[in-house]
Amino acid sequence: MATVPRTVLVTGGNRGLGLAVAALMHARGHRVVVAAREEEAARKAAAALGEGASGVALDITDPGSVARAAAGTGAVDILVNNAGVQLDWGNAPSAIPLDLVERTLEVNLLGSWRVAQAFVPAMVRRGWGRVVNVSSGTGTFTIGIAPQCPAYSVSKASLNALTVMLAKETEGSGVLVNAVNPGLVRTRMRPEAEQSPEAAAEAVVRAANLPDDGPSGVLFRRDTVVGW
Repeated sequence: MATVPRTVLVTGGNRGLGLAVAALMHARGHRVVVAAREEEAARKAAAALGEGASGVALDITDPGSVARAAAGTGAVDILVNNAGVQLDWGNAPSAIPLDLVERTLEVNLLGSWRVAQAFVPAMVRRGWGRVVNVSSGTGTFTIGIAPQCPAYSVSKASLNALTVMLAKETEGSGVLVNAVNPGLVRTRMRPEAEQSPEAAAEAVVRAANLPDDGPSGVLFRRDTVVGW
């Protein structure tokens, strides 16, 4: 049980890693808002979690949808930017259709950025908040940019940069902004992966529940800070 119950919004929270994060946060005693593109999917997932969970329609690529979700959910203390896509496996950087790159960036970078803009300023005004961006080792130079999924890699590298910038902007405000590389997770995106969503969710939840003197502007690999 969490010492201080907070309101948590998880994008892409109706399945896979997002649902596992929502379930674990709910088990810790937080009020969880499951966000998904379809309201029915969000509400169904929230109902399965039980009392204290709710669902909201949120298409992170649609400014109107984000604005409506922000108005409808009220104050959010913890934002988990989990929603993402990988559409380009096997494409070479020199040949990938750029519309595929645009679609990937629209979700993985601009979508997360859009949602952060909707919720972070109010966190700063209240003097407390946590933002966790679900990233990837393919978006890091220390682990290795992956040329076999160039759009995805660039989008996650850009998400990492956004994490650092938001952390610098909110420094000293009580808001901590970090990224998590959960590793390969057995989801619809990577059904062959060995790690379960429940296991991967542990690292995301730890970053979402950092103490007030915790780090900001870093990348976690499980419970260890690693290089960008």
